[in-house]
Amino acid sequence: MKQLVAFDLDGTLAESKQPLGEDMGEALADLLAAVHVAVISGGDWPQFDKQVASRLPARADLERLWLLPTTGTKLYTHREGRWQPVYAELFGESQKSEILEAFDAALVATGFVPEQTWGERIEDRGSQITFSALGQEAPIEAKEIWDPDFAKRRVIQADLRRRLPGLSINMGGATSIDITREGVDKAYGLTKLRDASGIELDAMLFVGDAIFPGGNDYSAFELGLDTVRVRDPRETLAVIATVIACSN
Repeated sequence: MKQLVAFDLDGTLAESKQPLGEDMGEALADLLAAVHVAVISGGDWPQFDKQVASRLPARADLERLWLLPTTGTKLYTHREGRWQPVYAELFGESQKSEILEAFDAALVATGFVPEQTWGERIEDRGSQITFSALGQEAPIEAKEIWDPDFAKRRVIQADLRRRLPGLSINMGGATSIDITREGVDKAYGLTKLRDASGIELDAMLFVGDAIFPGGNDYSAFELGLDTVRVRDPRETLAVIATVIACSN
């Protein structure tokens, strides 16, 4: 029996940058009654608050919920009636500048410059720099058709890896690429979660939509966790229902 189920966020629990649906919030509350739950993704805390923390019903046992923004380089838990940071690991200013310059050069070199963008394309999340090809405010419909098979981002990812050796560069969400310090990926975050929670890795199950080589969920598989790859939140609801049934 697993003690903790960890989820990716965008494409797994919710559509890209959208709040949890009401059915997902209720399902997670049911799951929290059975096991601990973690959410690990590339977004920063404000995005986690908007998408997850503020969308759960009042009955949810928040003290069993572990939120890991920016690919696990931050950890938040709910204690004494509020969300509190446990740790945060941040980039230095010189390294941030190097990453931003590499993004600009990679887009020019690969030729994947979209005709239209919505909002800023590069977001500094402190412990992670995230590139969103169509911009941070792009509509879901545009995101879904830009790179559905990850082919464009694989080319950009390969170029960035040549320019930024020693950094972790992974695809996430519908149009994004996340850059973190060397060795920082979801395996890193899940290992930190093990240390903070006291729950061993073999007692965890990971659910995500990008569990394939180059995907930002793949490191959970490489870490040795039992994993379930889903295509969308609808499939995630079915996984949650199965876990709950098996725990009864």
